[in-house]
Amino acid sequence: MKYTQLGRTGLKVSRLVLGTMNFGPQTDEADSHAIMDAALDAGINYFDTANVYGWGENKGRTEEIIGNWFAKGGERRDKVVLATKVYGNMAAEGDAWPNHDKLSALNIRRAVDASLKRLQTDYIDVYQFHHIDRRTPFEEIWQAIDVLVQQGKILYVGSSNFPGYKIAQANEIADRRGGTIGLVSEQCLYNLAERRAEMEVIPAAQEYGLGVIPWSPLHGGLLGGVIKKEIQGGRRASGRAADALADTAVRAQIQSYEDLLDKHGIEPGEAALAWLLTRPGVTGPIVGPRTAEQLDSALRAVELELSEDVLTGLDEIFPGPGPSPEAFAW
Repeated sequence: MKYTQLGRTGLKVSRLVLGTMNFGPQTDEADSHAIMDAALDAGINYFDTANVYGWGENKGRTEEIIGNWFAKGGERRDKVVLATKVYGNMAAEGDAWPNHDKLSALNIRRAVDASLKRLQTDYIDVYQFHHIDRRTPFEEIWQAIDVLVQQGKILYVGSSNFPGYKIAQANEIADRRGGTIGLVSEQCLYNLAERRAEMEVIPAAQEYGLGVIPWSPLHGGLLGGVIKKEIQGGRRASGRAADALADTAVRAQIQSYEDLLDKHGIEPGEAALAWLLTRPGVTGPIVGPRTAEQLDSALRAVELELSEDVLTGLDEIFPGPGPSPEAFAW
């Protein structure tokens, strides 16, 4: 496994991030534990989750599965850089109660303690804001975070799904207040098929020293060889990938993508991950394996070197928006 610093911090993290969103809803606890063991054995030390994972009536279940894995011992907790998130309402559907969501100081305090209990740990390495809160000022948010850092409950803070201007606003206010060092990472939607983050989010992250953690690196499976799998009689595309392929232009684009990689003998899913690892500012993409086999495929991507011919071909098939402001100004 290869490692890098998380943004401007001294924290060393793996170039792949283990996403745990499937743990509980799609992968049972025993298999989830086996995947985490395999990831740790392979050198992946950065695990990402969120308090709402498990979803619906089972919100919090994913954190519980991770906590039970930590409780097995074997230095599991000490070896893991643990990231979780706060924002969503943890009440059962239809039972939402005021102040039980978003980023008020009250909810941050409540949510941290609840996550720590489910995770069976006394600290969170990277505590992430799952979304922007348009109603809560950053002065209040950072005051709450300062207290948690002083208490030793969290070490670093990251954002998720923030636009560039909110990254700037958050860190400028943190700098003026003193105390916390501000945001150190941004988790955003970024992949070959969705490159809008290159316009504002990634430049802002680089300017303020945030590590970029792309989520959905295969764009819901669209970049994982879906057409090839259909032809070979394997699993048909579903969800976001199926909806996208219904567009003939998108289907032609994905066919060109798969043809290019087939010509070079590269698996599409591995190429999509390897491409992200070449992008400026990217710490590592989140991979969310449902099975051990999917984890093995992701691990191969770390060692995959894409040639200039392949990189050029990928840019031709999936052109980025270009730099800001030129991309939209002229």
